[in-house]
Amino acid sequence: MTPIHRALVPLLFAALTVLTACTSGPSLEHQGDVTGSPGDSKELTIGSAGFTESDLLAQMYGLLLRQAGYRTEILSVTNREIYEPALESGQIDVVPEYAATFADWLNAKVNGEKAPPVGSPDLTTTMTALRRLATPRGLEVLAPGKAVDQNAFAVSKQYAREHGLKTLSDLGRSGLPVRLAAGDECVQRPYCEPGLKKTYGINITAIDPKGVGTTQAKQAVQSGQDQMVLTTTTDATLNEFGLVILADDKHLQNADYIVPVVNRARAGSAGVTDALGAVNTVLTTADLASLNEQVDSWRRLPEDVARTYLESKALLRQD
Repeated sequence: MTPIHRALVPLLFAALTVLTACTSGPSLEHQGDVTGSPGDSKELTIGSAGFTESDLLAQMYGLLLRQAGYRTEILSVTNREIYEPALESGQIDVVPEYAATFADWLNAKVNGEKAPPVGSPDLTTTMTALRRLATPRGLEVLAPGKAVDQNAFAVSKQYAREHGLKTLSDLGRSGLPVRLAAGDECVQRPYCEPGLKKTYGINITAIDPKGVGTTQAKQAVQSGQDQMVLTTTTDATLNEFGLVILADDKHLQNADYIVPVVNRARAGSAGVTDALGAVNTVLTTADLASLNEQVDSWRRLPEDVARTYLESKALLRQD
């Protein structure tokens, strides 16, 4: 069955109307079954968060699940406040997520916005916290793979060469004044300005509020207006701007490994787990950056890129 990719309107009522038409799951007030046998529905809805990387992962999940005998459709839901409750209810069955980010999001939902974060740079610690929060909500967090999409900090290649920089520790030891292109929230987030100062001793002189990994932010570093930009480890366009990531050698960033999360009552079976687990054996952070580039820079369709990649890794039978 060819997947259906639909944009979801940003209104909760409209979103749930569309989702209800896709499946016959219980109401959003009902959390998934955590005591019965894992479900094995043959018709599954895969959620995408609506950006390139999430679209690619959703397409991979769909292709592998269809090969395993499931009928699937892909639904784009850009707001976690909408798609996570729908995942609990079984109106969405599978979503690609990020371990530390999702753990902290669930923790805030369960324990309040001021609850101390539970995500950490350690993957085992993060996964333990995530599963402890997810399981009572009827969600099953599958094993993480090799790919991780973390916050990252990049400088121009010329700047790195001039000052002998390979790591964030190198930059801290240099004492160089650094104007950082990032989002407004960088001044408060522990992984951003406070963490760079505390963990690495980097001399952040100002935050240039141009956003996370935006074209404008990268251009500011390329031109020398700023010295560093907050981006991600799977940013596919850094080379176009002559930028290079400085290694997070003291592990400031949390373990945002990519993990499939499923509704246990509908998609917790070994069939689903085995199909999705195939990606873990091959997909790396570098692979994901390359796949993002093919969509964002080469203008290829996410489904075509996902199919070609899985076929190249002998995970998908060629038609």
